[in-house]
Amino acid sequence: MRASASSVVSAPMESVWQIVSDPERALSFMSGVTRWEVDSDEPTGLGARYRMLLRVGSAEVGGLIELVEFAEPRELAWTSVTGVDQRGRWRLREAQGGRTRVELRLAYGIAGSGLGGWVAEHVAARTVDAHLHRTVEQLKRLVEADEARARAAARRTAQSA
Repeated sequence: MRASASSVVSAPMESVWQIVSDPERALSFMSGVTRWEVDSDEPTGLGARYRMLLRVGSAEVGGLIELVEFAEPRELAWTSVTGVDQRGRWRLREAQGGRTRVELRLAYGIAGSGLGGWVAEHVAARTVDAHLHRTVEQLKRLVEADEARARAAARRTAQSA
């Protein structure tokens, strides 16, 4: 199955990238994700590995994933090493007015599971799709709030100078 979600964030690409690429912040905006733990020597960058779980109904599914693309500040992609077969990607693109178009894509499946796996994938599709849309919206709110705080701090500093 495939799912995707996108939005335009009122912040520069670098600000969005700082949050998307930071494994310490993943749980603060990724809907349904119950675990996102570094499982490699390097916490970020090409080859970084994470143990991740996503709640789908009453189950938590996922496994070990590895970053296979890390093109700062535009692309971050992963694939599964163990667990549920998955491939995910964050795409960031410049939009007008210093804004950023954000897209999150996820392809997943239960390899070799036959008809039962097909049914499970289709039952999970609505939940996974909702998680992706909430994730993108929560990321948008988080980044825009951080940007507003930074602008307010800059104004305070300028006023006191």
